[in-house]
Amino acid sequence: MDHGKHDWSWWKSEVITKWENNSWRFKMENSFESSIFNSEKDKPLNWFFKKKDRLSALHLDMSDTIINMKILRKGGGELEHAIKSRCVEPCSTEDYISAMEDIITRTRIGRTWTKIPMESKMVSPGQILHQSSAIDFTSHHTQYKILLQSH
Repeated sequence: MDHGKHDWSWWKSEVITKWENNSWRFKMENSFESSIFNSEKDKPLNWFFKKKDRLSALHLDMSDTIINMKILRKGGGELEHAIKSRCVEPCSTEDYISAMEDIITRTRIGRTWTKIPMESKMVSPGQILHQSSAIDFTSHHTQYKILLQSH
C-alpha cells in the first residue's frame, strides 16, 4: 500500500481515523493530566510540543491560544505566572517556549531543591561541635555544596 508523499496534517488525520477510540482518548487525557513540568527532567521545547500534540489530537477544533493556556497551567503556578507576565496576548507557541526556556535558565522558578542526606556516623554530641557538617543541594544544572562550620 503506497500512500505517496503527504504533509503531517494528512498523516495525523489518518492515524486518528484508524486508532481513535475511547481507550485511546482516555490514555491521551491521562498522559496529559499526569505530566507536570519538571525542569530537572524535562526540556521546555520537547515537553511543550508533546503536550500540544496530545491536546490537538484529542481536540481537533481547539484553537492554539486555548491549547497554550491549558499547557501553561501544567507548568505550575509560579512558572505559569512568569511566562504569562513576559508574553503579551496574542502570543505564539514559540514565544511561550522561548519565555519558558529563558525563565528556567535565568531564575530559580520551576526548580526543586532537594537535600541529599549526609553519611550516617555514630558520633557523640561533643564531636559534632568540632566538625563541619555539609549539606548538598542540587538544582537544574549545578550542584552547590554549603559548608556550615560549627563553633
